[in-house]
Amino acid sequence: MSARSNKPHEVVERALELSRADGCVVIADEQSTANLRWAGNALTTNGVTRGRTLTVIATVDGREGTASGVVSRAAVTADELEPLVRAAEAAARGAGPAEDAQPLVTGVAPSPEFTEAPAETSSAVFADFAPALGEAFARARAGGRELYGFANHELVSTYLGTSTGLRLRHDQPNGTLELNAKSPDRTRSAWAGRSTRDFKDVDPAALDAELAVRLGWAERRIELPAGRYETLLPPTAVADLLIYQLWSASGRDATEGRTVFSKPGGGTRLGERLTELPLTLRSDPHEPGLESAPFVIAHSSGGDQSVFDNGLPLRSTEWVDAGELRHLTTTRHSAALTGLPAAPAGDNLILDGGEDRSLEEMVASTRRGLLLTCLWYIREVDPATLLLTGLTRDGVYLVEDGEVVGEVNNFRFNESPVGLLGRASEAGRTEKTLPREWSDWFTRAAMPALRVPDFNMSSVSQGV
Repeated sequence: MSARSNKPHEVVERALELSRADGCVVIADEQSTANLRWAGNALTTNGVTRGRTLTVIATVDGREGTASGVVSRAAVTADELEPLVRAAEAAARGAGPAEDAQPLVTGVAPSPEFTEAPAETSSAVFADFAPALGEAFARARAGGRELYGFANHELVSTYLGTSTGLRLRHDQPNGTLELNAKSPDRTRSAWAGRSTRDFKDVDPAALDAELAVRLGWAERRIELPAGRYETLLPPTAVADLLIYQLWSASGRDATEGRTVFSKPGGGTRLGERLTELPLTLRSDPHEPGLESAPFVIAHSSGGDQSVFDNGLPLRSTEWVDAGELRHLTTTRHSAALTGLPAAPAGDNLILDGGEDRSLEEMVASTRRGLLLTCLWYIREVDPATLLLTGLTRDGVYLVEDGEVVGEVNNFRFNESPVGLLGRASEAGRTEKTLPREWSDWFTRAAMPALRVPDFNMSSVSQGV
């Protein structure tokens, strides 16, 4: 009998019973995925998958300190459960003391639904979306454009149990839609993406209409040189940059003088104003439409997470409050080490406090500037300034006197998200968005468009 034929909470309980370690954390992730793919205005594939991954974290209190061992395996059978637990214990005994060692979390009320069956997605999630997509195909065909893309819906039920009595459960839906429109000769391309929990709030017809407008803009081609341009960054591009900023906001690294958030001469830049705009950057597990796990789920230890923190409650955290740097990411260990408050990184990111202006209204008030679609291939150049480089993609447009007058060539950019916040002269309306570059890892974001007076397009790129 496979472990999957048992209820997930039973597998967690059995693994904890088998443990001979001083401490034990067991995480069962039940995952189901449904997807659609299309090309040239026609569906190509669809499918549904299911699976389970079991992670066992054993902790051993030795003479020199507490060590941890982590082993994760998929499709674990009942006969393989004990060997998995023993492997984690052996890994702990063979490891040196864990630098991030802390007592396992206690005192968190159990999830009422811990013993219930996992939530599952299916092709039914596309019941309304698929027919609407078919209608979009017909309109695109009639309009002389071709649609490519995919829709993916994932539902993960996570069961977390510990030897200290925690019994927690979280169901995480995660949907992404990416739609690309091309001219028949493939010389023009436009992209749009959406993040969704259930595909009830995405409209293929509206997206197709948006892409048709952009393909029309691209009928006129304008070559521009590298340089600094007033630039409108749409929410998806802002999300990609600020997610990287969050990933780089380690309190420990800042305290040790290694990041853009380090203060010259020692300490951190906490309390400094990063932007004159009244912007607040925050993570909140209970944000409507962007709900995420309200407790730490850590399958491994790293710079900004610790397996010892599993089950630690998460709260709304303001990383930047009305323009001022308020928190850096810390585990319980790094918080104790640095004297900073414990602030684990959340699984969503919201930037708000801008004006209630749409991107279209921001375009209409632009005398001359660039309008981006999205960024990709983002890489770090200098951690001390958080200088990033990357490319524009699927449409950069020239705006003159409030109107888009044509498509320009792509660029490579060199910019720091911290620097951009400091120089941004306008923020628009906050809206849910799909970060294109990081959508495999991070999808829950809400951002405004930003106007940057002097965005650095460092060189011309031949990318599409």
